[in-house]
Amino acid sequence: MTNEILLGDVPERNAARLGPDRWAVRHDDDVLTWGELADRVLRRAHALAAAGVRQDDFVVLALPNSNALYELTFALWKLGATPSIVSPRLPHAELTPIIETVGARLVIAHDPAIVAATGALPADFGRDHPDTTPLVSRLAKHWKAMTSGGSTGRPKVIIDHNTSRFAVGEPFLLLQKDGVMLNPAPLYHNFPFAVTHSAMLHGISVVGMTKFDAAKLLQLVERHKVQWVNLVPTMMNRIARLPDDVRQAHDMSSLKAVWHTAAPIPAWLKQMWIDWIGPERIWEMYGGSEGFCVTQLNGVEWLAHRGSVGRPVGGEVRIRGADGATLPPGEVGEVYMRGPSGTRPTYHYLGADSRRLDDGFESLGDYGWVDADGYLYISDRRTDLILCGGSNVYPAEVEAALMEHPRVETAIVIGLPNEDLGSVPHAIIRPEQGAEPPTEEELRAFAAERLVLYKTPRSYEFTGEPLRDEAGKVRRSQLRAARLNKGA
Repeated sequence: MTNEILLGDVPERNAARLGPDRWAVRHDDDVLTWGELADRVLRRAHALAAAGVRQDDFVVLALPNSNALYELTFALWKLGATPSIVSPRLPHAELTPIIETVGARLVIAHDPAIVAATGALPADFGRDHPDTTPLVSRLAKHWKAMTSGGSTGRPKVIIDHNTSRFAVGEPFLLLQKDGVMLNPAPLYHNFPFAVTHSAMLHGISVVGMTKFDAAKLLQLVERHKVQWVNLVPTMMNRIARLPDDVRQAHDMSSLKAVWHTAAPIPAWLKQMWIDWIGPERIWEMYGGSEGFCVTQLNGVEWLAHRGSVGRPVGGEVRIRGADGATLPPGEVGEVYMRGPSGTRPTYHYLGADSRRLDDGFESLGDYGWVDADGYLYISDRRTDLILCGGSNVYPAEVEAALMEHPRVETAIVIGLPNEDLGSVPHAIIRPEQGAEPPTEEELRAFAAERLVLYKTPRSYEFTGEPLRDEAGKVRRSQLRAARLNKGA
């Protein structure tokens, strides 16, 4: 049985149902009970209203993972407004076009430099506002507006077509009602933002991490008896490379589901997690912030369909060639998906055009194939494909091979121009911290044992800088442009 609730009512509803003293969200030593969260949401909502925020306004939040972000999102939903979440590290030059694109009523930021440059309000705005008069929650036409990395250099904002009225019934994605989940990923990415707020709708308490730390994550799972956690492959790799005695020292038995999203995962890393945690508890999801269709599978299915990202949930997948024709199982083409037939569009873009076809199928720009059982396999992004001497080279495949090396923390592969072959793979390597970096000759031999010759990198470079963000995302187009500008 389900009923519906406005998101602005979630904190006070849970305070009444679970008790005001039960904790709701915590980041490090900052812990809020449901009663405290409800109080802060009300105070901030009054402050935001006094600052001019009205129903269906957009408000940009440039905040790190923190309790303050949840106080503000629920306060905005209380007023029927829409939060637009961006990275707190965005420079002024990137943030300003986003503010203009969404037509933001206000901006609230953590960084004093951003506050000064944009006239944004500080992160503690309204927290101690004196007015605690009850407010009736209003309906927001769009419950969130998320930015996408993209590669065009122009801001692209994904406006979700779901309102702020949600059904309350059984939780989804194996979340445990009134349980505990752990979020180590940045909340300016869609999946962690959406799933943590949806979890709180069902009375689930959220343990948030302000910064990812592999050993600390294991401690938090054990200390708070976490049942559900979302990871990205970068995080999984760092946990996998902890000393065995560190990993085995913590009790992981409370975990019911470990989900991973956002980036391709090397097969060897997935296998390690399946062996450690168990195939029934390892789950993968593939899809975009646009939400028109997703695929998923657990470790049991993956072992039978090694390398797959699953089958569509409530929708369908087609692989299309360059001429638009549907390709048979086993052939690589562009991945198109759509939700159940007859469903309305789940989003619209600001600052970009969708790739929705007349038949309702859409593409995220990925290449892949399906097997005879309908399981989807992702080769790589269409824009990242390297055409080397007429052969397709998928960077994710090369990166997975290089990252099997025990002293390679991260490998990113891009295509660089070549007079003879058109384009050739170039590998950017971040060595494992604290280890002796591998030599170029060593990596060439290592790659040659795992890849056909045309897929092996023609050149290597080494860096100590992070190559992926906290959510495992990488902008290969920017890395490529930087090297072309340097004459690499």
